[in-house]
Amino acid sequence: MNVEEEVGRLRLEIERLGTVQPDGSTVVKFGILFNDDRCANLFEALVGTLRAAKKRKLLTYDGELLLQGVHDNVDIVLFKPVSN
Repeated sequence: MNVEEEVGRLRLEIERLGTVQPDGSTVVKFGILFNDDRCANLFEALVGTLRAAKKRKLLTYDGELLLQGVHDNVDIVLFKPVSN
C-alpha cells in the first residue's frame, strides 16, 4: 500500500471514530485511534501515516511526534473535505 492509500484509509478511520464539529472538521483523540483494533490491523506505522497526512495539510495536531500513553489525549483534527 502506498502513502496516498494509507492516508485515505486514515481519513476514513478518523471519520469512523471521531466526532464531527460545527465547522465540518472531525476530531478524535490519539489514544482512541491508536488503541482501536481495526486501526492497529490497518496501519503498520500509524504515527508515520499521521505525519504524512499532516504534511499534506489534511489534518493537524499539536507537536511533531505522538507517543502512546504520553499523548493519548491529543486531538487529531481532520479538516473538512474541500467541495468541488
